[in-house]
Amino acid sequence: MKSAFIGRHKELALIDRTWESPQAALMVLYGRRRVGKTRLLTHWMKRHADHGLYWMAEATSAYDQLRSFSQALANFADPESIAPLDFTYANWDQAFRQVSLLARNRRIALFIDEVNYLMAVNPSLIGTLQKAWDHWLSDSNLLLALSGSQMGMMQKQLLSYQAPLYGRATAQFSLPPLPFSATKQFFPDYNAAERVMIYAIWGGIPAYWERLDPSVSVLENLRLQLQPSNAWMLDEPRLLLQDFLTDLYNYVGIMRAIASGEQTLSGIGKRAGLSSGHTSKYLSILRSTGFVDRQVPVTERSTDSRRGRYFVTDPYLRFYYRFLAPYQSKLALGQDKQMLVSIEHNLPGLIQDSTWQELCREWLLLASAQGELPTPIEHVGSEWKRINTFDVVGISEEEKCLILGKCLWDTVPAGVEMIHDLVKRTPSIIPTGDEDWKVYYIGFAAGGWTENATTRAEAIIADDKLRGRRKWQPIGVRLVDLETLDADFDRWSGDQEPG
Repeated sequence: MKSAFIGRHKELALIDRTWESPQAALMVLYGRRRVGKTRLLTHWMKRHADHGLYWMAEATSAYDQLRSFSQALANFADPESIAPLDFTYANWDQAFRQVSLLARNRRIALFIDEVNYLMAVNPSLIGTLQKAWDHWLSDSNLLLALSGSQMGMMQKQLLSYQAPLYGRATAQFSLPPLPFSATKQFFPDYNAAERVMIYAIWGGIPAYWERLDPSVSVLENLRLQLQPSNAWMLDEPRLLLQDFLTDLYNYVGIMRAIASGEQTLSGIGKRAGLSSGHTSKYLSILRSTGFVDRQVPVTERSTDSRRGRYFVTDPYLRFYYRFLAPYQSKLALGQDKQMLVSIEHNLPGLIQDSTWQELCREWLLLASAQGELPTPIEHVGSEWKRINTFDVVGISEEEKCLILGKCLWDTVPAGVEMIHDLVKRTPSIIPTGDEDWKVYYIGFAAGGWTENATTRAEAIIADDKLRGRRKWQPIGVRLVDLETLDADFDRWSGDQEPG
């Protein structure tokens, strides 16, 4: 069931600003499947129904596509009559010429969605559009938006340096998944922990959320979505990767290796049965899709660091390759009991290691932007060495201040042992030979904190014995639970809405 339109305040404001410009404008919108591109465009168009035409291309023949667009354009130009079913312009050049005539004396918005279908059957179309833009459309009063889901094709044929329309776009942006804060509006009957589970499984993809039934539990929703008659969750990873790749086999092996916990080049290659050279090549291509990222410790500035690790960035792909891929055969037969028991047991570990840490790092960035930290921070990430790992690290090089955080996903209140551990390990992250740094500590415990935890944590960071000979300056400690983090996200997301 389609829900109310939620979020996207910045994107709507960008379209509004482009619309209000007195000049012709070309906008390119792209993003992964199901992220909400069509919903964004149609929502905006509903507010300007008399001034715009939304048209979605279909996966059909080039002639059918031209005829469909021609009739939509003719009906928009003359709403009082209906174009004959066999009406079509002779070619796209003529159709774009008609668009320029319609936009000569009044502001018009034309949104062409799933433009990748047009490019697939008519590779010369973008060249035709480029000529029409240079000769007629750029001198009209038109807002033209091109949107598509096949990100690889969109980037190559619309955004790359060699693309015919390169340099002509007034605005181009990739639509990201919805943030975690949007789950509160989308699922008001779920508590924060349940919404984190949803985010860990389906990420911020609104088309996935709309399939869920908020009257049953999250795990029951998962079971229902994995029924043999409802196989979209098993098909989705292949469709997502096919937007960029053709031969999926080795790429899938690498994705499964990373999702299973391998993060180094050698570990991934060994798990996938590939040589180091081939693994590096495949990882480079996967990174270009945005589904895999290579991260380095936040204290290192070089992206070439040998300590780099690989992560699956898309929550659903991460969940799928960790839990669902090994059970595909059984799922096809409706045998899901063993898998669901495994997910119920191991999902908290996935949340602990990925989703919860990501949310805590996002909270740190937003808290800095809101002025709710002792000092603004310039970099946020995590830190790992052979022995020590820090879940959350914020750095202000200008103020010489570190913010160190540890994340715990549990249902019971946490003690202050994690703060004690952070203080003891602080010397390993202070820059060598520099004792002027200030350190602020944050504990993130989903289940809350034991009685008097804040008072005891303040006593811990003031204990000179824990700091040893290195006399950096502790400047405070903060304890955050899931309810606080959730409320902060809600409060700060409201600040981003247009006034």
